[in-house]
Amino acid sequence: MTARRAGRAMTIGAVLEALKPEFPDISISKIRFLEAEGLVTPERTPSGYRHFSDEDVERLRYILTAQRDRFWPLKVIRESLDALDRGLTPAEEGGEAVRPQPPKPRPDEDVPTAAELTRTTTLRLTREELAASAGLDAATMDALDTFGLLRTDADGHYGEAALGIAHAAAGLAAYGIEPRHLRPFRTAADREIGLVQQVAAPLRGRPGQAGKGDPTPEVLRLCIALHTALVKDGLGRA
Repeated sequence: MTARRAGRAMTIGAVLEALKPEFPDISISKIRFLEAEGLVTPERTPSGYRHFSDEDVERLRYILTAQRDRFWPLKVIRESLDALDRGLTPAEEGGEAVRPQPPKPRPDEDVPTAAELTRTTTLRLTREELAASAGLDAATMDALDTFGLLRTDADGHYGEAALGIAHAAAGLAAYGIEPRHLRPFRTAADREIGLVQQVAAPLRGRPGQAGKGDPTPEVLRLCIALHTALVKDGLGRA
C-alpha cells in the first residue's frame, strides 16, 4: 500500500468529498489526525499543501472501515497497515482471518510439475544430431561426456533430457563457462536424486500410500522448487 502510482493528486477537500458518501462522519480534522498518527502520509508541495494519491485514499478507506466495522484501535490498524506494506494479503470479506495474512506462494513457472519430471518420450538422438541441434563442436561434446553431463542409453542414443543439457551448455559456453565448470551440477543432481530415492522408498510401503503412486516425482519437484527458491533468494541478497 506504500507504492504510489502515477495519477491524480487530490487536495484534502477532494479526499473528504470522495469519502463522505461511505463515511458520513469523516471530517478534515479526522484526516489530519490520521496523518499526525502516521497512518497516512500524503505528499507535500513546496508551499506546504497536501497532495493525496489514489493509494492514500484507499489507505484512508481501509482505516475508516477497520474502525467502523471491526472496532479496531489505532494500534491494531497500524500493525495491519504495516503488514500490508510488507506484502501480506488483505483478508477476504467474510473470511475467518481478519488481519492481513502471508500470501500463498505463486506457482513457479521455472519448476516442472511431477508429471513433467516423469514424462517419457520416444526421442532418441545420435551424437551428431545432438551436436548439430545445440551447435556444439566435437571437443565440447567430448568434454560433456567426460564430465558426466551427457549420458547415453543402452543403444548409445541421447534422450530429451540430453537435448536440454546440451543447449544449456551451449548457452553457458557463450559466457565462458566450460563443461569442466558444470561437473558440480551433475554431482549435485545425482546427490539430490539419491536423497529423494532414499526418502521415497520407505513411503511406498506405508499404509494409505496404495493408489497414490510413486511419491518420487513429487518429492523431486519439491526439491527443485527449494533449489529455485534458494537461488532467487541468493540473487536478491547479492
